[in-house]
Amino acid sequence: MPKITPFQCIRPLPELAARIAALPYDVYSRQEALAEIQREPLSFLKIDRAETQFPDDVDTYDPKVYEKARELLDSMIREGSFVTEDTPCYYLYELTMNNRSQTGIVACSSVDDYQNQLIKKHENTREDKELDRIRHVDITDAHTGPIFLVYRSVKAINEIISSAKEQPALYDFTSPDGILHRVWRLGEPSLISRLETLFAQIPCTYIADGHHRCASAVKVGLQRRKAHPGYTGEEEFNRFLSVLFPDDQLYIMPYNRVVQDLNGLTPEAFLEAVEKAGFTVTYKGKDAVSPDQKGCFGMYLSHGWYLLTAQERLLSSDPVKGLDVSLLQDYLLNPILNIQDPRTDKRIDFVGGIRGLEELERRVSTDMTVAFSMYATSIPELLSVADAGLLMPPKSTWFEPKLRSGLFIHKLS
Repeated sequence: MPKITPFQCIRPLPELAARIAALPYDVYSRQEALAEIQREPLSFLKIDRAETQFPDDVDTYDPKVYEKARELLDSMIREGSFVTEDTPCYYLYELTMNNRSQTGIVACSSVDDYQNQLIKKHENTREDKELDRIRHVDITDAHTGPIFLVYRSVKAINEIISSAKEQPALYDFTSPDGILHRVWRLGEPSLISRLETLFAQIPCTYIADGHHRCASAVKVGLQRRKAHPGYTGEEEFNRFLSVLFPDDQLYIMPYNRVVQDLNGLTPEAFLEAVEKAGFTVTYKGKDAVSPDQKGCFGMYLSHGWYLLTAQERLLSSDPVKGLDVSLLQDYLLNPILNIQDPRTDKRIDFVGGIRGLEELERRVSTDMTVAFSMYATSIPELLSVADAGLLMPPKSTWFEPKLRSGLFIHKLS
């Protein structure tokens, strides 16, 4: 059963929390990250993306970038922007977006649980993306971006959370994107013990978002074990920073697709091929199409929108083959547009649902030829895939709101 533990958190002063808290490092390009740091010099992004502290000709993955991240983190701690808790604690982290709230428990999860598949994943990781965060975690000696985990909702845990939230919040601020963030500290020993006991009764947890950060954190922990062969299992490098949310509070947005060209086809020939592949094609003109059920897709092509509806023969009860992202990949992107591996093909790009359908139209008017709006993967679908020991196609889920980095820091030593 999964083990969660309290930790001795390093966290911002309450009056600085709103300025320090930053969106995850991987939602920004280098130039976007630089612009954000220029807007807010205290943003934790300067630590998560320390290449912004150098001229553009310094490579993002240059060793001195990671050393700069360590220097900046140590400096902010030393100068008092952060405080260190006297004792290990849990925290509650509530995020509210469009009047919908979700509350997670901030805790450390176990490297062994990940290794033993008690923390289940649904997505493959790429080694190049892992290496970046491995270096960042190892050199800063800290987990700075929490892993977004989900568990099947438990009434007793929900009751503890509801009761704890009746107390005054430690942090309470609205970020520039309109998300309300509130944090409570849970330090009472009896409460800590109760939560540990309840989580020990849960069969497993699941990675919702942060597969690369999680894999990187685990690999750093394993490296530290090799470097310390007499380790006991109680060292901080045996666990990693996480926020655990009940499944019935989460919201997944669609992860849309844009493709650079039609693989040599004219628009007319492409539409004909789509129909032959098993999709009913309905022209919608200028009315943007946001699918309202499984098996349906919006398509933007030649300044017009289409509704694509997968015919019965394409549908599947298989946890992976039945996903809409799989239907599009298996019956349209691969056979018609020759997108064989969406993880590596440079002709395809992915657009988070938070950017809206206008972004799809913009991309097609600039650097792409066709766009597809998706019906969002559901939480039950995600859990079913993970429970079956299977993996989703890349870019299957886009979670909102995003957890902020810099609010909770877990040191490895």
